Amino acid sequence: MNKVNQFSFEFFPAKTDAGHTKLQGVHAELSKLNPDFFSVTYGAGGTTQERTINTVLDFHKKGIATAPHLTCIGNSKKDLTKLLDLYKDNGINRIVTLRGDLPEGMDSTAGEFDYASDLVTFIKENYNDQFHLEVAAYPEMHPQADNYNQDINNFVTKVKAGADSAITQYFFNADAYFNFRDKVHAQGVEIDIIPGIMPITNFKNLARFSKSCGADIPIWMSKQFEAYENDADSAQKLGVEIVTRLSETLIKGGAPGLHFYSMNSVEPNLQICKNLGISV
Repeated sequence: MNKVNQFSFEFFPAKTDAGHTKLQGVHAELSKLNPDFFSVTYGAGGTTQERTINTVLDFHKKGIATAPHLTCIGNSKKDLTKLLDLYKDNGINRIVTLRGDLPEGMDSTAGEFDYASDLVTFIKENYNDQFHLEVAAYPEMHPQADNYNQDINNFVTKVKAGADSAITQYFFNADAYFNFRDKVHAQGVEIDIIPGIMPITNFKNLARFSKSCGADIPIWMSKQFEAYENDADSAQKLGVEIVTRLSETLIKGGAPGLHFYSMNSVEPNLQICKNLGISV
């Protein structure tokens, strides 16, 4: 088995006291694996900003680097500078830089940035190499892109603006990742492109969410889960098997690491990591 050289986990900030308590426990359990970093998401237009900030600072103080997600749509340079200064002063040195979505009711002209590449440029110009900047990549194409080649060019633009590495949208077809990697490498992109890995906890919910974010669910995969529609235990085992096999294929094919979308859960993340040789 090929060794996983680097790995990380994504959280979303809890909205309730019970959710916060659960997330604290999940963080404690996954911290035992000693990941390279954790990341914490940021709602449309910064709607979870305060919860994101508090979660990032809390987890970062506990010993493992924690990277906030930062979206630029709807934000001003002044507000972003204030936030970036706060992170800098608290020892945060990695940021996941994203375009983000406008929340309902916010005018499309709000803010001073149009694209993630604008945010990357702004941070590099004002903070030099203070922050390691992650950007998003879409092996199966961003759902709002006009075509695949345009999406490739948009990604290359983000890299040229100063991105240090990238994390992909989740996918279940390894060839999509390898094809994307090879195409951007052909355009001179040399940064690490880390596959985003989505553990499967509820297939119906995953299939529904995937339609909105442009992630393809292979027919063979849907058919297998249909067979276990009334057998939750078997479906859970199938999900672990599929994601483990995908992760092994990616690492064997040269992927530099894995980024797990934890969904604020210990399992099945822990089991998948164990299967990959990542254990306490």
